[in-house]
Amino acid sequence: MSKLKQGVLFISAALIAISIGVFLRVQLMDSSQSAITEEVSKTGAEAIFAATLPDIHGESQALSQWAGNVLVVNFWATWCEPCREEIPEFIETQNKFRDQGLVFLGIALDQENKVIAYSHEFEINYPVLIGNLSTWSIAEAAGNVQSVLPYTVVINHEGEIVETYLGRVHQNKLENVLIPLLHEQSLAVKQEQTS
Repeated sequence: MSKLKQGVLFISAALIAISIGVFLRVQLMDSSQSAITEEVSKTGAEAIFAATLPDIHGESQALSQWAGNVLVVNFWATWCEPCREEIPEFIETQNKFRDQGLVFLGIALDQENKVIAYSHEFEINYPVLIGNLSTWSIAEAAGNVQSVLPYTVVINHEGEIVETYLGRVHQNKLENVLIPLLHEQSLAVKQEQTS
């Protein structure tokens, strides 16, 4: 085979590989997973609320302290480019809806020193917890059977997983899920206050 034919074949194979990669990234980007089963909704939320992880200050934090809020739990790492793309939008969304009871939790599956530096550099305004290898089991219980980062879980005020996102999630798509949940939470609080 001539060098020209080899070059054309190599370039063709590279273009096919790049096309497949782009296709897969588009498929994963902003995609919620298939319907959440009742079992995953329950056992996943239980696994999340049963966990206690250190924060970036070295203090142990029980995730159960945030139960009763609309909660966005994001599994991420500093080396994960889609994670780095979505965190600024999470910061903005946390600012926008904090007073309505929204709580973001970042669970970093990374080296502590890198997580601390990244959190300070980007001024993350929500709790950042540091996971380890066993933390993957929490993400798996919450539906991340592919073990992919980022992985985002939305939990309603009743403690049920209502949505999961495999890969990067954009702010507008996330807010479309969060706004009705925050409204439901607000109504529930008002009903409790009048009872």
